[in-house]
Amino acid sequence: MRVYLPATTAVLQRLVDDGTLAGPHTAFAVTPALREFFAVSDAEADTEELEYAALLTSARASLRLLDLDPFAPRRRVVVAADVPDDTVDPMDDPNTERGAVRVTTDLRIEDVASVHVDGADAEDDVRAAVNVVLEADLGSEDAQFVVDQAEGHELAWYATQEIGSLLELL
Repeated sequence: MRVYLPATTAVLQRLVDDGTLAGPHTAFAVTPALREFFAVSDAEADTEELEYAALLTSARASLRLLDLDPFAPRRRVVVAADVPDDTVDPMDDPNTERGAVRVTTDLRIEDVASVHVDGADAEDDVRAAVNVVLEADLGSEDAQFVVDQAEGHELAWYATQEIGSLLELL
């Protein structure tokens, strides 16, 4: 199953250096709850659209991780990885984001399909969003506007063989 793991550049560096990230992990994927939501609100979303929705939800979670790491570059990072289906458990709690899953295994560098990272042009908007993302989560419309500005930036796609070069640039 393809999962989208929210990360920071420090987490990505640890994955490259160690070759693995010890599990379990909270990630996002195309789950029945995500399918159901889009089936109701968007007729029938195809798999690619659903995966994109999971990616964007993971990018929002990356903002929350950046809030915890004041030294990480202000860029959202999402690691797309393919893990065995039997290691992924949907989180059906109504207090979690749609598509949230618990990955019960370690994540190995060999599992990574791609990495998605903000460009340098997003740093100011991401920095501002990191400062208010928790307020946005609690319903502040002003904070949500700031988060929306960061989420307006498309994440750049990197193949696994490009991760080392990407990290050198950050």
